[in-house]
Amino acid sequence: MKMKIQMYARFERFWHWLQAFLIIVLLITGFEIHGVLKLLGFAKAHQVHIFCGWSLIILGVFAIFWHATTGEWKQYVPTLENLDKIARYYVCDIFKGEPHPHCKTREQKLNPLQRLAYLALKIFILPLQLLSGLWYYYYNQWPAMGLSGNLETAALVHTAAAFMVLAFLVIHTYLSTTGGTLFSYIKAMITGWEEVED
Repeated sequence: MKMKIQMYARFERFWHWLQAFLIIVLLITGFEIHGVLKLLGFAKAHQVHIFCGWSLIILGVFAIFWHATTGEWKQYVPTLENLDKIARYYVCDIFKGEPHPHCKTREQKLNPLQRLAYLALKIFILPLQLLSGLWYYYYNQWPAMGLSGNLETAALVHTAAAFMVLAFLVIHTYLSTTGGTLFSYIKAMITGWEEVED
């Protein structure tokens, strides 16, 4: 039997969608800065990229505060319990129409594989992306700060992290369509309510 529960708080949904929007704009403008796309022109793309980068940093500070004060940080604590079942589900069982082995609750929204993926995104990929962006952006101020380094290395690290973010975004978007219906997970992230097994 299924029941509807409020799975996602208002701020959580706001943060999720604003973060997604900022990351997509950053990827598009970043590719334009690298000459892969031509939409806004280099100068405008650079300006938008910098604005969205700072906006993502500010949003991240609010999200860290929210996670810390609400206890939602516990959602990302990794566990290996049933990790093999979850991996088998995504590799095989999902294509056979088998039920998902993780029963979602308000207290345990994320399955073990999601916990590991989101933890990697939050403590490795996004910080690497943001720090390398700041490193790259403030390159001309390095000597005044007593720092030295290679601009090409900064650019390479920032671009590599961008591809990690893009890979995460593609996988995340695909997996968001694997709920009970094509858009059930997406709808839950818009309304906050999700149907789960009682």
